Amino acid sequence: MCGILAVFGCIDSSQAKRSRIIELSRRLRHRGPDWSGLHCYHDCYLAHQRLAIVDPTSGDQPLYNEDKSVVVTVNGEIYNHKQLRQKLNSHQFRTGSDCEVIAHLYEEYGENFVDMLDGMFSFVLLDTRDKSFIAARDAIGITPLYMGWGLDGSVWFASEMKALSEDCERFISFPPGHIYSSKEGSPRRWYNPPWYSEAIPSTPYDPLVLRGAFEKACCLSATLAALLPEAHDRNNLYNSRYRNGENGPCHWFLAVMKRLMTDVPFGVLLSGGLDSSLVAAVAARHLAASEAACQWGSQLHTFCIGLKGSPDLKAAREVADYLQTRHHEFHFTVQEGIDALEEVIYHIETYDVTTIRASTPMFLMSRKIKSLGVKMVISGEGSDEIFGGYLYFHKAPNKKEFHEETCRKIKALHLYDCLRANKSTSAWGVEARVPFLDKEFINVAMSIDPEWKMIRPDLGRIEKWVLRNAFDDERSPYLPKHILYRQKEQFSDGVGYSWIDGLKDHTNKLVTDAMLMNASFVYPDNTPTTKEAYYYRTIFEKFFPKDAARRTVPGGPSVACSTAKAVEWDAAWLKNLDPSGRAALGVHAAAYEETVDAATANVNGGHL
Repeated sequence: MCGILAVFGCIDSSQAKRSRIIELSRRLRHRGPDWSGLHCYHDCYLAHQRLAIVDPTSGDQPLYNEDKSVVVTVNGEIYNHKQLRQKLNSHQFRTGSDCEVIAHLYEEYGENFVDMLDGMFSFVLLDTRDKSFIAARDAIGITPLYMGWGLDGSVWFASEMKALSEDCERFISFPPGHIYSSKEGSPRRWYNPPWYSEAIPSTPYDPLVLRGAFEKACCLSATLAALLPEAHDRNNLYNSRYRNGENGPCHWFLAVMKRLMTDVPFGVLLSGGLDSSLVAAVAARHLAASEAACQWGSQLHTFCIGLKGSPDLKAAREVADYLQTRHHEFHFTVQEGIDALEEVIYHIETYDVTTIRASTPMFLMSRKIKSLGVKMVISGEGSDEIFGGYLYFHKAPNKKEFHEETCRKIKALHLYDCLRANKSTSAWGVEARVPFLDKEFINVAMSIDPEWKMIRPDLGRIEKWVLRNAFDDERSPYLPKHILYRQKEQFSDGVGYSWIDGLKDHTNKLVTDAMLMNASFVYPDNTPTTKEAYYYRTIFEKFFPKDAARRTVPGGPSVACSTAKAVEWDAAWLKNLDPSGRAALGVHAAAYEETVDAATANVNGGHL
């Protein structure tokens, strides 16, 4: 991940202003420690802090078109940049950077090119010919972007809130799947998939199509010919279906592999849960035939963190042994996590309890990963939202409400798991890629009749059964059976149950009953309802005291990571509002006691 900052329409264009932009951009240097760049044009500034992943030697930013009339600063990866370059064969490219195509696409197609990009990205582009500019964010909001307005009429964009919060009177989280044009003056949605309307789909479930779509999301398309399933000859139907081009060339299986596009050392975050284990299994299976293997070898590196004896450590070690990866196991203590809380909240820029609990171990793990020289990791975020994997989905009353909840969860990912995965890793200059959030894979998965996703114990279907079943290959197993069918464990639970319990104990000592009783007067918006939430809010307010900052954080009741709407599925949940998976009473194998006091509950989840 890189860090971007752009400012347009400043009244002050003096050297002092340039120095201020440099100072603010420097606040993003953790995201891009490899190089800094700044382009000034009259009252417009585009700054960049680079994390060099693709073309480390010549891809410094900002980037330009041929005559430098178009300037762009980008955070992200464009996985289909080679195919796009072929469409732009009349253009001359200056670098091997995957992001340079954006400047040339704009020159060729104007503002209507964003949907051509396959990747995760936030970018700001200046056309110096008329001083117009555009900003855009990827479909789901994998990469962060904020937009702000100064008292002098200036318009600001930044990867993180800390780069603009002091200089903007108002700022917002830029909506995912949108583009802002200075010619129009407001964001408009460029991402319009069929599922966005929340209409109930009716496509029959086909496990081979789903499997193919995910492997496509994981794998680099440039190596497709070498990676086609017939090379493994393990399933004749699967082979013939994709060899003959049904549903496009091997959907799933290109989704993981395309994310192996890298010129730097990389690995997979492996918690031992279903999602991260599948990512690791697909990457390990196809790594040898990828371009990345030519530089970094064919043995996959995997990483896991937890308290000693935690469920995740044990499961991850077993998966790593099965896949024969080079596994790196990290430990942390509850006290080490508590000591990191202030730094975590500063970096992830939220006071959401769920996100903070899961971000802390991920933040600590990312530091260890970076110390090994690794700059890119692949992770499993998004699967639970797409397939209804959280344990509260057991109580979904019908397929309509099940599907609508998955749509709500995907639309909110940029406020929760995407924010966590991106900012926790970027704090140490590590980039996280998420194949489950591949646009094409989401379209395939969200087109399935939700009746198939419903949790049906009477039919032997647990949460995410459609995904588990798609990879339940008897002839060439991806994973051990008990891992493939392991119960959902939210990341903040899986690192060790005493992590959340320790946080509660710590905050109960620091926040008094009187403080919590008067919380609605101190924090009238998104009033914290637990001592843990109150404690996180005080830290957040210290770093980001403006009202605009508070409003970038979502609120509302939640059980086991549900939306507020889904809390209505079970009346008992109103007495146990706790986002931890263990709040799914009667579902989680280690559920809380039903007598938990709601005033001391409120916990979290998140997952790798």
